[in-house]
Amino acid sequence: MTHEPTIVEWPAKPYAAITAQVTLQNLSAVVPPLNGEVFGWLAQRGVAPAGPPFWKYNVIDMQRGLEVEAGVTVAAAFEGDARVQPGILPAGRYVTAHHVGHPSTLITATAALLDWAKAKGLVWDVSPSPAGDRWGCRLELYLTDPRTEPDLTKWETQLAFRLRD
Repeated sequence: MTHEPTIVEWPAKPYAAITAQVTLQNLSAVVPPLNGEVFGWLAQRGVAPAGPPFWKYNVIDMQRGLEVEAGVTVAAAFEGDARVQPGILPAGRYVTAHHVGHPSTLITATAALLDWAKAKGLVWDVSPSPAGDRWGCRLELYLTDPRTEPDLTKWETQLAFRLRD
């Protein structure tokens, strides 16, 4: 983590996303193009994004696989289709951390965030399921536009993990 984590209260936010079942090995090849697909879908329908692209980790089992949504917040609810679905990022208390660095360093930044919260006695909005740990809301928000900053070591990402009520 580049900066000390903070706890913030977020309102519910509507979003558009495509869900993918991936492994840790193919995550970086499969999910990034989906963000572009979501942005294109929204543009075709005249729906403006209301924030940066994100990955929402719904289910995590590092050995068997992950359920990830590639998405972006929007100003208002909309009607999706079979590919792009609407959703709501839940309101609540989130731990956020700002990271600057190559995307490959996000695993280390995430581990540091998890350790920080454990040391503070914080409890995540996560529960076990047969598929793996099911998160209420665990986000990576990509703050850097790769079209304007090609140096991956300068990319900024915000981690935002929801706490249990």
